[in-house]
Amino acid sequence: MKVVLRNERGTFEITDIAIPVPQEGQVLVRVHATSVNDYDFFIMDPPLPFRIIGRVMRALSNAPRGVRIGGCDVAGTVEAVGRNVKRFRPGDAVFGDLSRNGFGGFGAFAEYVCAFEEALLPKPAQITFEQAAALPQAGVLAMQGLLSAGPIQPGWKILINGAGGGVGTIGVQVSKLHDVEVTGVDRASKFEMMRAVGFDHVIDFEKEDFTKSGKQYNLIVDTKTNRPPLAYARALKSCGTYATVGGETTRVLQLFLGGWFLRRITGKNLKMLALKQNSHLAFLAERCQAGQLVPVIDGPYRLRDAPEALRYFLSGQHKGKVIVTMD
Repeated sequence: MKVVLRNERGTFEITDIAIPVPQEGQVLVRVHATSVNDYDFFIMDPPLPFRIIGRVMRALSNAPRGVRIGGCDVAGTVEAVGRNVKRFRPGDAVFGDLSRNGFGGFGAFAEYVCAFEEALLPKPAQITFEQAAALPQAGVLAMQGLLSAGPIQPGWKILINGAGGGVGTIGVQVSKLHDVEVTGVDRASKFEMMRAVGFDHVIDFEKEDFTKSGKQYNLIVDTKTNRPPLAYARALKSCGTYATVGGETTRVLQLFLGGWFLRRITGKNLKMLALKQNSHLAFLAERCQAGQLVPVIDGPYRLRDAPEALRYFLSGQHKGKVIVTMD
């Protein structure tokens, strides 16, 4: 089967490896579509400390070294099942997040992937494989961010930083199911699309720093974390909540170290969220079936064009979710 790997030069290439065999509790999925996430680059080329930790964990668990294949979001059909699989059988359409799919990588940048059955949900017939592949990580992170202060309340002012990607384009559509006002921060080339999916206001980050505008929000969901914690606290209303779902390592570390102190002196909540695999995914699929949520798809790219799609994602120019379908 064909897979996408990152070679020693740091570039992406397509190569052939053997089709995996499902072990106990696993299913073999024929991949129809996957999407690109920040996490994929981490698993394909992890920093040295994480490589060492991974080797130690594999040694302790006797897990095979494996090949580091990216792709945590998957949508496809079950090709075969391993022993003691109870929820699925060959031919079932499935989707889900493979981010805890063992030590060898996520695996969906391939024509086939083995996944534990707990990582998958039945794919509703009313949504396409491409739409299903857009939901798992971005949708779940969007939901975690939006609910980080409790249920969304009417009249809230919400801001999403890095709003033109998957988290933002899903998050705004879920937000607009309530009587709220949503502002999106991203580059100007995405504004037309952002307005079309529901953003009430848009801010060009290259021209304006939203933390210095004097405007305040009940909730800030951040995918970039590119400012110091005090700046985010300044942009929050009294008792407001800031939640980061990813971003610059240095800024995330600052938030980890200083968030508790800022909560104590300002009364504002600054949170770091860890992905909860597939939580809220059934809800998101229901919203898609009801026509209340339409994932924004950039592409789809074919597998042979996946290296180009990965480079495009890294440029930050993409709109919504970059989707890759198999040849």
